[in-house]
Amino acid sequence: MYRRESQKLWLEHPAVSQKKVDELSEQLKVNPLIANLLIHRGISDFEKAQAFFRPSLGQLHDPFLMKDMGKAVERLTTAVHEKHRVLVYGDYDVDGTTAVSVMYSFLLSLGIDADYYIPDRYVEGYGFSELGASFAAENAFQLIITLDCGIKDAKNIAFAAEKGVDVIVCDHHNVESVPPAFAVLNPKRPDCEYPYKGLCGCGVGFKLIQGFVEYHNMPLNDIWQYLDLVAISIGADIVPLTGENRVLAYFGLKRLNEVKRPGIMAMLQHAGMQKNELSIEDVVFVLAPRINAAGRIFSGRRAVELLVSADIESAQILSPKLEENNKTRRLLDKEITVEALEQLILQESHSGAFTTVVHSEKWHKGVVGIVASRLVETFYKPAIVLVNIEGVLSGSARSIPGVDLFDALTSCSDLLLKYGGHSMAAGLSLDILNLPAFEKKFELVVAQMLNNEKPDPFIQYESEVNFDQLTPKFYRVLRQFAPFGPENMRPVFLARGIVDAGYSREVGKEGGHLKLHVSQEGNENIFEGIGFGLSVWAEILKEKKSVDIAFCIDENEWQGNVRMQIVVKDIRLSEPMD
Repeated sequence: MYRRESQKLWLEHPAVSQKKVDELSEQLKVNPLIANLLIHRGISDFEKAQAFFRPSLGQLHDPFLMKDMGKAVERLTTAVHEKHRVLVYGDYDVDGTTAVSVMYSFLLSLGIDADYYIPDRYVEGYGFSELGASFAAENAFQLIITLDCGIKDAKNIAFAAEKGVDVIVCDHHNVESVPPAFAVLNPKRPDCEYPYKGLCGCGVGFKLIQGFVEYHNMPLNDIWQYLDLVAISIGADIVPLTGENRVLAYFGLKRLNEVKRPGIMAMLQHAGMQKNELSIEDVVFVLAPRINAAGRIFSGRRAVELLVSADIESAQILSPKLEENNKTRRLLDKEITVEALEQLILQESHSGAFTTVVHSEKWHKGVVGIVASRLVETFYKPAIVLVNIEGVLSGSARSIPGVDLFDALTSCSDLLLKYGGHSMAAGLSLDILNLPAFEKKFELVVAQMLNNEKPDPFIQYESEVNFDQLTPKFYRVLRQFAPFGPENMRPVFLARGIVDAGYSREVGKEGGHLKLHVSQEGNENIFEGIGFGLSVWAEILKEKKSVDIAFCIDENEWQGNVRMQIVVKDIRLSEPMD
């Protein structure tokens, strides 16, 4: 029996006025399809389009618009003049380790006596720890700069102050209250009027560097070298690819492709990556997992050591260790996902629930976030995966559109020891005795957020197209929409009446993917493409059945040759024509 319908809902992007599309198309002298895509992204006039298509470093905001920036720059200036020791403290994920690498490198360039500290995921957990504060005090550091953490660590910041150590917080997580640090840089502070709220932790740290350089009339050109790492953090941390983030990512990718630092070169070599030009997707799927794996399996310090390596010889020694960490991470991810699914089969109530919560004392804490993402993909409901360590459950949560995890966990905060994060991803810990009450309350809160209606997974396409519209000229303009990411996703299109042109087949190690060679009824153009996880449709295509496809346009690079291809997101049988 054929799968007539997709497993997902296909939703068209809310329609915009054809008059607006025609006016913008005429104003910009672009294809109406392009004008439609721009309007979907809030770009409705020439000025906005120019800023979008021609990013400029001049579009970066004045760093001193950020609350406490003046205080932070003055304190760092004092550290330079009075030769204070400075400890750079960062989270163990990609955003944290890239931020530490950037700040540490910059401080060294100023001649500051600096070191860096990455907390142990298993001993200290997430955030600015008491152990970190003690380490700073015991080793005569007078200033700590926290990156991608600190906003929820008032107690340990106060402890550092008692020990005579000042703290500058550079964070971007949601703010409940402002900790008693010397300066707190976070655009999400309620009292902060900084115009762009979507910066990642590394981005906030970079703004401190920009502020320092501008205050001292130093050449801004000297700090653009760090934008490659800022771009990696933006891609990995799934922050919006709009506004200032888009400018930083655009020039960061440019830097990444022009001047690869030794650590990046070594990582790409060991990953077998041979593409001439890296995209934001390559950052997300090739570089980020390897940087992340260090903190998940061994220590985030290993990632920083690689990223700040001064020569390729040192990097070639460190990179295989991250590659090995990544292989271990993949194995653990697979094993724990299977065990979590087995655990859920035994939960009779799970199929009717709005949430997924699983735990074990055997699991590796470093991969629970990845496993939570797998469970969201499988069940399309918010998922929490916890590890039991001596009666304390700690782990990660991932969400779906419509459920703000941070708000949901805030509603359950009376049952938690610690929590923090974003709307789509968060971390938490709680006493195991509170688990039944937490599960019940979390389920109730999420159900209320969803108005007691279970959502269906969906694909949203932007326009219906015919293959003859997908010209090289159209794709050249479409490429300028990059870098892609949240709030500027790679456009998804719908094409109807697609048939096999003779060579569509199953591919992949286990035959799980679909290699497409297809044409459109009434159209001579033939496109090649790939559909990951869609091999079930191979036989249907071979039988010349007509299908509709939801797809993106991308490039396929093979042995130095680059050509346009389609990346199919989903397939359904075409409805019979009347």
